[in-house]
Amino acid sequence: MTEPTNADGDASGPLAPDPGPARPRRRALTAVLGDLRAVDGALYAAVAATSTPTLDRALRRLSHAADHSKVSLGIAAVLALSGARPRRAALVGVGAVAVASASANVLGKRLVRRARPDREAARVTVDRQVPMPASASFPSGHTASAVAFATAVGVVLPAAAVPLGALASAVGYSRVHVGVHYPGDVAAGAVLGIASAAAALAAAAATPVPGVRPVCSAAPVSSCAPG
Repeated sequence: MTEPTNADGDASGPLAPDPGPARPRRRALTAVLGDLRAVDGALYAAVAATSTPTLDRALRRLSHAADHSKVSLGIAAVLALSGARPRRAALVGVGAVAVASASANVLGKRLVRRARPDREAARVTVDRQVPMPASASFPSGHTASAVAFATAVGVVLPAAAVPLGALASAVGYSRVHVGVHYPGDVAAGAVLGIASAAAALAAAAATPVPGVRPVCSAAPVSSCAPG
């Protein structure tokens, strides 16, 4: 039995399939994503157009120093020499960096495949520029690793939370400032970093170190990490 058709041959009437709300929802989602991309691009262009000669060199150096998490690993090395609790914080922090790096580079960038910003079109000054990475833009791996380290260490060593959080924020912003990431890439990297820290803290809580008293914290990640 065939469905009734109209003069144009299209299925219609009570037996026609109901398209449902899927298509309008898809159009709405596409429109929202388009608006977010427009805002993201506008913020990137605003940063590029703002003259900050005093900050350019410092942020370029910070961005370069954060390659391969060198800043975080250097801090971890210092903490590892400072006693049992800082050593535990360093181990958890390095674990969080490993999770964040793998998640950003192996999963995130391969799934989304967002193109890097066009620095020339945005007229990013040469004084700011670092080599443009060949990998995809989304999410920011530098930000994910820096935030993961700061969050994990900050839970185990609360006194380090503010300075490391400020450093991670500076690393994230530096990636926009030098023109290699959109702000949205950095925001996504920060979220991924927090999630990676939560995973590392959960793993640390499941493997307590003898003689080290566990430290439970509810902020920013609910966890119980050995201290």
